[in-house]
Amino acid sequence: MDAPRTLLFDSASLYFRAFFGLPDSLRAKSGDPVNAVRGLLDFLARFITDYSPTHVACCWDDAWRPAWRVDLVPSYKAHRVAHGDVEEVPEALTRQVPWIRATLEALGLPVVGAPDMEADDVIATLATRATHPVDVVTGDRDLFQLVDDERSVRVLYVGRGVARHEQITDAWLRDKYGITGAGYVDFAVLRGDPSDGLPGVKGIGEKTASALIGKYGDLDGIVAHAANLSPGVQRSLAAAMDYLGPAREVVTAARGVPLPEVDLTLPDAPRDPELFAALAEELNLGGSTERILAALQRSGRST
Repeated sequence: MDAPRTLLFDSASLYFRAFFGLPDSLRAKSGDPVNAVRGLLDFLARFITDYSPTHVACCWDDAWRPAWRVDLVPSYKAHRVAHGDVEEVPEALTRQVPWIRATLEALGLPVVGAPDMEADDVIATLATRATHPVDVVTGDRDLFQLVDDERSVRVLYVGRGVARHEQITDAWLRDKYGITGAGYVDFAVLRGDPSDGLPGVKGIGEKTASALIGKYGDLDGIVAHAANLSPGVQRSLAAAMDYLGPAREVVTAARGVPLPEVDLTLPDAPRDPELFAALAEELNLGGSTERILAALQRSGRST
């Protein structure tokens, strides 16, 4: 029997990647593109096969831009807003999201979200609760904050592609940035992240942020020792004081989110085989159907 291991999927991060990475010539019987559906299933099949989890969760953005984060930092993801507070998403992808959800539910792969919370918060909560090793599959560097070698929490980072994904550990972070997962939030706050609309501290880049955290531990330590810093860094921090606290709260993934009671045990066959078969036919899922079913069956044989 395989030792317990949980695989947490950042669903939107993966289906966006599938949508933009696969041709829109992959189409349902209706003629609508299904590249995001097929790509996501292939990603899930690959990671389930390669990492042999006993438990999985497809974590969901019930709110992609939570109001409480926007209240703290109004620029948070503001550049992604199309109109009102609606995320600017290609219509061809928007149409596929309900099919993605239906397909996952027919397979019996747990979909977990929480009101006014992002998938990051769901992932952080599930990873914190886990009593066995956890792998987080995402293209979002913010989740590097969850990495913890002592608790066997890794991030499987798909930033360079699923086939070339990297296993992010504390050792990897030390080698790359000079910090560990515990220091990543403050590092990101200082450096900034244009993809999330976080400006960072003007004049402080990756190298300076890494050096400051390495020497003083965290933002609190840096601010407490501001008198010891160069005049330029002192001025930069002083100008950013109103930003630092709220930004830290925005970047920090919530770890105590109330979640619905869901059995995360990986199924070895679809929960609703007739519905899944109907969806597979209607959406022309083709080889993606075979690969996800084979991944589930293989997991059943190994437990």
